[in-house]
Amino acid sequence: MDTKQIKALMNDFDESGLSRIQITTKEGFSIELEKTTGLVAAPIAAAVAPAAAAVQVAALAASVAPSAVIAGDAILSPMVGTYYSSPSPDSPEFVKAGDIVKKGQVVAILEAMKIMNELEADFDCKVLEVLSKNGQAVEYDMPLFIVEKI
Repeated sequence: MDTKQIKALMNDFDESGLSRIQITTKEGFSIELEKTTGLVAAPIAAAVAPAAAAVQVAALAASVAPSAVIAGDAILSPMVGTYYSSPSPDSPEFVKAGDIVKKGQVVAILEAMKIMNELEADFDCKVLEVLSKNGQAVEYDMPLFIVEKI
């Protein structure tokens, strides 16, 4: 692959919904891209492949906790990002199990592209269980809290 092809591949990957991709050609060129730790391009061999080279693509899904049966209502992640349970490392958590939460109250911060987004409760509820850990990567529509509507 030449530099233009690699840049085009990186742009296409950045716009895709994939979180990780690994490509290897028959000529020995290999590249791996991953969004969770930033964009990583790691050529293994410096061989330049022709444009029509056969490419084997393996898309690897991001590691997500196995699906669990959710009893009760849930507060879901509205985006892909990093979950934070408090506004700073030395601050108390926004909410913990057993807390009563009012509609509009901040329950977490989700960082996406270095922007801190406050996650607010859509309804009054009691937090039954906190499913995410501080600093954990979360996916779109992933349950973050098990709650009971009040």
